[in-house]
Amino acid sequence: MSSAASDHVLSWTAARTVAGELPRLGEIEVSLSAAAGLVLAADVVARTDLPPFTASAMDGWAVSGLPPWTIAPQDTPLLSGTAAAIVTGGPAPEGTDAVLRIEDGEIQPDPGVLRPRLVTPSAGADLRRRGSECRAGEVVAERGTRAVPAVLGLVAAAGADTVRVVLRPLVDLLVLGDELLATGPARDGLVRDSLSPMLPPWLAALGAEAPPARRVIDTVDALRDAIVASTGDLIVTTGSTAAGPRDHLHAVLKALGAELLVDGVDVRPGHPMLMARLADGRPLVGLPGNPLAAVSGLLTLVEPALRALAGLGPAAARTTTLVAAIKGHPRDVRLVPVSGGTPVHHVGPAMLRGLAAADAVAVVPAGGAAAGDVVEILRLP
Repeated sequence: MSSAASDHVLSWTAARTVAGELPRLGEIEVSLSAAAGLVLAADVVARTDLPPFTASAMDGWAVSGLPPWTIAPQDTPLLSGTAAAIVTGGPAPEGTDAVLRIEDGEIQPDPGVLRPRLVTPSAGADLRRRGSECRAGEVVAERGTRAVPAVLGLVAAAGADTVRVVLRPLVDLLVLGDELLATGPARDGLVRDSLSPMLPPWLAALGAEAPPARRVIDTVDALRDAIVASTGDLIVTTGSTAAGPRDHLHAVLKALGAELLVDGVDVRPGHPMLMARLADGRPLVGLPGNPLAAVSGLLTLVEPALRALAGLGPAAARTTTLVAAIKGHPRDVRLVPVSGGTPVHHVGPAMLRGLAAADAVAVVPAGGAAAGDVVEILRLP
């Protein structure tokens, strides 16, 4: 089941397509305060007209007919030639033709007479007509929409107290490697674990529930037990994806009856990444252990997998124009950190210094790209 002999080595595009075809998770009804960032599982229909009544857009006076206007009693319909004070958002009295802004009108010395300073407002000026934004029964937020703050505000204004959403994917992150130190600087042939601090917040930025990583020692039993015990909707492992003496992931997946969906991707860094379907149907993504290679796997497989689980389609493609040429791999796509279209330094598979200075990762086709070429980019959180 090693990647060297696998029939599941895919192109970068094909691997992302496979990851993006995972089935959506279940759904639940939640309050608006609990829905932020989740994806609507059903259309939200307005329960009221918006605005629910004709209202003023400005402080001033509601007026009817032509000036001068006599000030009418509050809370009564306006007759032609009358006016009433009004505040922004306040309901316009029946009979209102327009709103005269407070800075554009003045009360004459004669008691209760209002005149415009310069111009009489045109019909409908500074009025928010009932139903001008939507009518009751109209869909205001469609199924598949992410509940960003503006959407939550809209559905609240439309009268919703709860919404039906797709469950937030829970990611169980298993960091493998006996050579990793949890604290302090590298020493005695050991290196600092950079993935446990980096990946959970990255996963959270992608919309997942991402508790702290679990460290797993490099044995078959420990890895198998960690996978079996996992309750994640998506299991992500780091390391152990190649064919070295301590790379046990392929053997464990075979023993657990998992189906390999992706077993190597034609991309650098990160070629030995994989994706499998466990016997219970849950997906597992295996990321390489080198930090930048792990990020390559995260962007290639985990990001589209999380979008699919959450009920989202593929992300819209983004591009940039390269400021400088980027050398390519002879056969594979390269994922290269860039800042403003300029490739950064320190981009070896085990390096993070270049990534920390970047704002995106450029998708460089086989053979490379020249200055001035337009290439796809993957934005960094």
